[in-house]
Amino acid sequence: MTTLLSINAWMEQTARPTASRFASGALRVTMASDQPAALVTKAARDESPHVVVVDDDPLFLRTFAANMENAGYRVTTFKRPSDALATMLKGRPPDACILDWHMPEMDGLDMLRKLKAEEFSAPVMFLTGLNQPMFEETAFDQGAIEFVEKTRSLAVILKRLERMIGENNQDRPLHLPKASGIVAVDALTLDHHAKRALWRGTQVGLSLGEFEVTALLATKAGTDVSYREIYDVIQDTGFLGGRGPEGYRANVRAAIKRIRKKFTSADSAFDALENYPGFGYRWKVHG
Repeated sequence: MTTLLSINAWMEQTARPTASRFASGALRVTMASDQPAALVTKAARDESPHVVVVDDDPLFLRTFAANMENAGYRVTTFKRPSDALATMLKGRPPDACILDWHMPEMDGLDMLRKLKAEEFSAPVMFLTGLNQPMFEETAFDQGAIEFVEKTRSLAVILKRLERMIGENNQDRPLHLPKASGIVAVDALTLDHHAKRALWRGTQVGLSLGEFEVTALLATKAGTDVSYREIYDVIQDTGFLGGRGPEGYRANVRAAIKRIRKKFTSADSAFDALENYPGFGYRWKVHG
C-alpha cells in the first residue's frame, strides 16, 4: 500500500534537513519527461477531475499530489510556471488549477493574469503560506476563486477544491452539498444550488466564499452578525487568522469590502450591507 504523507508532515519535513523520505519510492509519482518541468500522477479512473498544481517546492508537490491522487483526483504538477502555461494553454484545460504565490521564475499572481489574458476557463485556487488580507483581496480581484493557506488541513483544502470544481462543472459526479432552493430577500435572490446571487435581476459575480458570507447575512436580515460568525463561514469554525486573537476581523472587513464593491458595481445605490462597529455586520431590511 502506498504511504501518503499529510500536509502537516510536509511542513515538519521542511523544518529539518530533507534526507530523502521520498527516495524509497513510496510515493507513486513519475516524471512527465526528462526535463525538470512536471511531475504527473494518474488516478485509477480517467473520468476523475484533473487538477494542475504549480509550486516550486518539489517536496510539497510530491506530498500534495500523492494525497490528492489518494482522494481520487488526476494531478499534474509543475515546478515552473512557464512550463505550466505552455501545457495548459494548449488542448483541453484541466478542471482546476492550484497556484503557489511566491515562485522564483514568475509569481502565482502573474501566472493568473497570463491565464486570464488567454481566457483560461478553469477555476484557480491559491494555496500559499500567505495569510494577509491584501494578498487574498488581490487574488480575488484578479479572478481567483479560492485562497487557502497551506497550514489548513488536507480535508479543508480538498473540500474547497471540490466545491470550486463543482461550481465550474456542475455535471461532475462530485459529492457536493444538495440544492437548498432559491431564497429571495428584498431585491436579493440567492440560488444555493448554483451559488449565484442576483441583485435587482443583475447577477453579482461573487466568489464561493463571498456567496456564503452574503447568504449568511441576508438570511439573517435585520440581525447583527458577529465578525466571528462571518469568519467561520470564510474559513472553518474556530480558526484563527491574521495577527493576534482578533486578527481575523481584518480578513472579514476585506471580504465585506469586496462584496460591497461587487454589489455597488451592479447598483450604485446599493446600501444593504451595514457595519455594527466593534461587533460585525448586518443585512439591512428595506421597508
